[in-house]
Amino acid sequence: MTTAADTERMTRALALASAVRASAPPNPWVGCVIETLTGTVFEGATQLVGGPHAEAVALSAAHGQDLVGATAWTTLEPCSHHGRTPPCVEALIAAGVARVVVGLEDPDTRVQGQGIARLKAAGIEVVVGVLADEGGTLLAPYLHHRRTGRPYVVLKTASSLDGRTAAPDGSSQWITGPAARADAHSLRAESDSILVGAGTVRIDDPSLTVRDAPAPRGDPLRVVLGEAPATARVHPCLERAGDLGVVLDELGALGHLQLLVEGGPTVAHAFHTAGLVNRYVVYLAPCFLGGDDAPGVFNGPGAPRLDAITRGRIQSVSRLGEDLRIDLVPHPPEAP
Repeated sequence: MTTAADTERMTRALALASAVRASAPPNPWVGCVIETLTGTVFEGATQLVGGPHAEAVALSAAHGQDLVGATAWTTLEPCSHHGRTPPCVEALIAAGVARVVVGLEDPDTRVQGQGIARLKAAGIEVVVGVLADEGGTLLAPYLHHRRTGRPYVVLKTASSLDGRTAAPDGSSQWITGPAARADAHSLRAESDSILVGAGTVRIDDPSLTVRDAPAPRGDPLRVVLGEAPATARVHPCLERAGDLGVVLDELGALGHLQLLVEGGPTVAHAFHTAGLVNRYVVYLAPCFLGGDDAPGVFNGPGAPRLDAITRGRIQSVSRLGEDLRIDLVPHPPEAP
């Protein structure tokens, strides 16, 4: 049975997981809370790759305290295989934990219910699905990668309220304010790779590095669609052309969980019309270009009819200084 305490503790575990969003990949960002029979609480979150997982960190925090009969809340099914670290399932069993509350089953084929089964075989009570929607939203890039083999694609745009991304002369720095730009750098820090088109490289010569936010793993891999000039600041980068699906397959094979698309309106249109965007992050500045002679978010033909437009669910709206950030997840296409 799920209790009020399960919801409270899992909420805390999700907060712990969120705090390591930029540092944990390529591992999933997971949080864990353990409470003893006497009410003492220990916490943990996934460390940098090669370091311990959330459950191991929480167990280590107990420093030899009696955990027999304790309950553990973890946002993702504990691993049951030997990878870079020992299996968390065996550590929980050895500690004497009596109950484990799991947010989500891990779709990784090396786990995929095996951790839950191992806990149950050891006589431990297991509850699955507590705050699963919240956990699924937080772990969406990891879950998508494990299910499809491709990175989760985030398309980031910044525009005026009338949907213009630059002035008619091409100048675009800066439409949004410093708070929004720093937030966009946090998106870069959370991503394994960042992609732009060669046109953007020629016009803006971006470095595509993380400068205005902590980057525990360093800068993302820079990917250019087309050929970047030899002197461009984006080097070293991966230069690719052709089918976008092939590019995503390659990045997925590299273990990339999230790709941030920051390209101009032509690249944005290509990903959008191909149905490859998993989340749109739109920064809106409180200004108007006031005409139809400035570039928009997309460059190319749009939906021919109203019943063909892309619809989705607004996941969140936040204020960043004078600007707004809107996160939208598109609805899956309807079956024919």
